[in-house]
Amino acid sequence: MNFIKKNYEKILLGAVLLGLVVSLLMGQVIIQHDKDALAAIVNGIIHGQAKPVPALDMSREENILNRVQSPYQLDFETTNRLFNTMQWQREANGRIIKISNGSEVGPRAVKVINIKPLNFVLRFETLEPASQLSPARYQVSIEHGGATNPMERRPKKHFLSLGEKEQALLLVAVSGPANSPQLTVQILETGEKVTVTMDKPFQEVESYEADLTYPPENKKWNNQRVGATLKFYNNNYNVVVIDQNEVVISAESNQKRTTLPYQP
Repeated sequence: MNFIKKNYEKILLGAVLLGLVVSLLMGQVIIQHDKDALAAIVNGIIHGQAKPVPALDMSREENILNRVQSPYQLDFETTNRLFNTMQWQREANGRIIKISNGSEVGPRAVKVINIKPLNFVLRFETLEPASQLSPARYQVSIEHGGATNPMERRPKKHFLSLGEKEQALLLVAVSGPANSPQLTVQILETGEKVTVTMDKPFQEVESYEADLTYPPENKKWNNQRVGATLKFYNNNYNVVVIDQNEVVISAESNQKRTTLPYQP
């Protein structure tokens, strides 16, 4: 106890010095720890793996571009009443009808009832067997269903021998049984070669004819071909096109064409 009393200042000073030494040592450890932590952060920033940039969402822009490419269509001719007032018209029977969409009267009111093909038909009719005086002869007929002249639509008979040319036809070859042969015939107008037998004629579509009706005036036209004239709605209309799907008519007054679809 007396030792402590006599040397307490030294003991206190030693304790303070010991604390300073410990503090210095701990300071070095803390400093090194902070340096390591900072170095890890720097390495993580410089050498770290960058995250991929997420894909851009361009759906909104694409929708806008799609809308621009498909412009909005405004109908100022049939449904709009700002520039076109509602019309009323009296029919031939006295009934008054409302013209709401323009197809109640006029060329768009014409209906296509039927469309029929007009065929070119080549038939093998009969044969005359060969004799000592003449070779075998074959009777074929041609029918032009699409001819403009009605007289040319009737079947025309032709008598051919092998290698013989007669007007529109040339008999190129004969094959098969003698009593029921197959003929190969060349159509001189087109150069096309076709085969026919007595049971199987050759045919192809030349044109079409149509049956039409105009309900507002109770008019009907059957078997109309290209070039026919239709009179209705105080005007004349010419048939300019007929195919298997539609008929096109043209007004004589202004040459405006109207397409009439065929819906069987």
